[in-house]
Amino acid sequence: MNGHIALITIDRYEKRNSFDVEHAEQLMACWDDVRDNPDVWVAVITGVRDTFCSGGDLSVMRQSAQEIAEHGHSVTHDRMTRSGTRYFTLKGFDIFKPIIAAVNGYCMAGGMELLGGTDIRIASTDAVFSVTEVKRGLFAGGGTTARLPRQLNWPAAMEMLLMGADVSAERAMQMGLVNEVVPPEKLLETALRWAEQIAANAPIAVQQTKKSALLGFRAAGLDDAYGIENECRDVVFRSEDAREGATAFLEKRPPVWKNC
Repeated sequence: MNGHIALITIDRYEKRNSFDVEHAEQLMACWDDVRDNPDVWVAVITGVRDTFCSGGDLSVMRQSAQEIAEHGHSVTHDRMTRSGTRYFTLKGFDIFKPIIAAVNGYCMAGGMELLGGTDIRIASTDAVFSVTEVKRGLFAGGGTTARLPRQLNWPAAMEMLLMGADVSAERAMQMGLVNEVVPPEKLLETALRWAEQIAANAPIAVQQTKKSALLGFRAAGLDDAYGIENECRDVVFRSEDAREGATAFLEKRPPVWKNC
């Protein structure tokens, strides 16, 4: 961890940074720590070498499908989920601390599912994005079919979901899938710079802002979203940091944040 920034690296390059049960459980443990550790204010996730994440290990997915076909239930699937969620792709598991993806190459299938759970995405110029499940006779059930049409415009989302084709970093930027595209050698540096800028802000204000945006987006209507916003606002304005921010501004000094 660098300051209040946690760096998570997917390191299974021999399998193109795909997830088997063991690595899914390790990432779930990382998300637990990001959520629960008060010293973590922002998380950055990336992959090793030229792959961000190629999704689920196909041999594991085949085993899970076989277990379901034979027994109507998959122990393998259960180990890669918690309470019916795809925990490691952040489907059904809320973290109100900002998560930045540093996409260093191939981001496919479950990698796209994971990407959909992040807040800010920095891509290298050689990054490639694709929702490949339809090409394998599979289904992108880790959040992509629900999140992508909400995060992109409908035609762009359906292009990715139905074609299964590769999308370049430049095209991803045009679609609004990523925030910035940089040379590979600048990727992690840039992602950490974004993280540092966020971590310089009041953590409780940042987290309650993300909470309001995330839960409000899911709300049944605008009035419900306003109710969530009001609750988050009250938490922030009751905090010591709300007073500290105003005092530091008036005293022309950097603020010292205390509430996490």
